[in-house]
Amino acid sequence: MGMVRTPLYGLAAVVAAALSIAPLEAQKKYVGADGTLRVALAKQPLSPNGPSKGPTTMADGGIQRILADLGASVRVGEARLTALEETEYGGWKKLGMSLGHFADLVTQNERDGYFTVGLLATCPSMPGLVAGLQRSGSTVEPLRVGMLWLDAHPDLNTPETTRSGSLGGMPVAVATGRALHVMRQDAKLDPPLSDRHVVMGGVRLTDPLEQHLLDTSQIEQLTVDDLRRRSPAVWTQLDRLDRISDKLYIHIDLDVLDPREVMAHGNKVPGGPSSEELAALFEEIFRRYPKASAIGFATIPPTDEGGLSIAAVNRMIAAAVRGVKARP
Repeated sequence: MGMVRTPLYGLAAVVAAALSIAPLEAQKKYVGADGTLRVALAKQPLSPNGPSKGPTTMADGGIQRILADLGASVRVGEARLTALEETEYGGWKKLGMSLGHFADLVTQNERDGYFTVGLLATCPSMPGLVAGLQRSGSTVEPLRVGMLWLDAHPDLNTPETTRSGSLGGMPVAVATGRALHVMRQDAKLDPPLSDRHVVMGGVRLTDPLEQHLLDTSQIEQLTVDDLRRRSPAVWTQLDRLDRISDKLYIHIDLDVLDPREVMAHGNKVPGGPSSEELAALFEEIFRRYPKASAIGFATIPPTDEGGLSIAAVNRMIAAAVRGVKARP
């Protein structure tokens, strides 16, 4: 009697079924066998101009106690240059190398089953966090990452369009493959994000040439009012990102907020949402979308009279974690 062979199409069906299960298992993995939610505070303290105290300020500003009160197990990690890298090149090149280490940290968090909260010196840290999610799959194939970018500015400038020359205005251009390709590759983000995987919210100040880049892109936008009201447009865009992505990342530059909460921020812009409004949004996002895998906060002001900025950060992180915890 001959060996019974599984038809090729039958084998393909089995493989397809296994692949369909894998994302579901990944979505559940932030909760341990004992029911404890696992959260990683991932610090990226290097800015284009050197080290920043901001990530440590956020990590040590009460959020660990708040997360413990929510029943979460918390670990803290930090991206660091090697001793040799510290001696190499200038600030931009060092940042790219640091973002490569940060990507490794985020990838490890994902594979260990920890929900990543990125504590970022400045917005140019974003490509490393996205790269870490992109590389966190079970194969060498990059995952598709969708990003909700909440910032008063689009940060879509390139070296050719920038007025200021500041790298702080370029991270979305870098991540989408418009500029500084070596920095993106040092950050291990490859391939770059497509425009269709980026949604911007709260943008209200652009440079003229940057506005042209935005107008001719395929990047979708949400208004401040959309964010405040959690309007249908928000869920239309997030549903679309959810369909085309394997993981979702929510990025917040604190200048997106009402300036009263970030008075010492160097780039604050009038007319932003409050942290309470964004916290309500984040809790719903992270409850609704199991693919939502990380949230990141950039550029806490260097001084914080009354503790309003750190309270805003803590409020938004806690809301996102409550959303993850509330997933069915």
